[in-house]
Amino acid sequence: MHSYLKSIGFSGINGKKEVDRILSDVILHYDEKTVVEDRKKHLFAEISKTYGCDFGITVCGEYDENNEFQMEYYFPYFRGTGITTQEDVVIEKHAGKESYAGACDDVRIGVTIIFYLQNAGEYLTERSHGNYSRGSYAITLAALAKEGKILLPVTKDEKQEKEDKENTINRNRMIAAARNGDEDAMENLTMEDIDIYSMISGRIPNEDVYSIVDTYFMPYGMECDLYNVMGEILDCSRVRNVMTNEEVYELRISCNDLEIDVCINTNDLMGEPEVGRRFKGVIWLQGSIHF
Repeated sequence: MHSYLKSIGFSGINGKKEVDRILSDVILHYDEKTVVEDRKKHLFAEISKTYGCDFGITVCGEYDENNEFQMEYYFPYFRGTGITTQEDVVIEKHAGKESYAGACDDVRIGVTIIFYLQNAGEYLTERSHGNYSRGSYAITLAALAKEGKILLPVTKDEKQEKEDKENTINRNRMIAAARNGDEDAMENLTMEDIDIYSMISGRIPNEDVYSIVDTYFMPYGMECDLYNVMGEILDCSRVRNVMTNEEVYELRISCNDLEIDVCINTNDLMGEPEVGRRFKGVIWLQGSIHF
């Protein structure tokens, strides 16, 4: 059973029979279906059914010579809104199955963002028609979380918020320049990191770390598309799974100036989410590419 099913309101599933029943419902009563011949005599199929606002389950597999669908794997999904980033993206197939991962660099994060590709069928269709080439694409990122916490915001006045925005813009410019080989930008970034380290070292004995660091985005564990994040809540809604009637939170958070939509079961979130407060948790990052 997929460990993130509970994130979209399927926490009460007991055993493989119940999972099979849900997957049969997806295959028989799907909302979206994509079939593409990704290689000679091989028909890849991607079948999706929505169980709530922007979330559901996707089943992937292939059609055999008798035109019967053979399931290979499935995954719960949550689709974000808007364009999260537009960068050069690389898509690679996972070794064990016909699923794909995307990777891109964004100066706001500082690390390579690796995500599970939600629209593999669309990617294979574009590739088979010769319309895909490596380059810059608009990407919408979203995430599922198995558990999380709500933290109070860091108190800032208007002057501090304005300074933070200006510092972020200047830092992003320096990172972009450093990536292009600007040695002065590299030196400035190094000095800035030293100043930040000195500031944190002076404050940490007397303050809580979460009053100093208001947002972060870090790789987590062994899997490349898992991240430990903390970000400010920009929007929050509470919706139901139409099959199980369980409630989930859909949060839009700003993390290192990157806006990501997160879906989490209400029973797995500690605290009451509100705009302005912060979400902290481990997320499974998914994304769709706009071809």
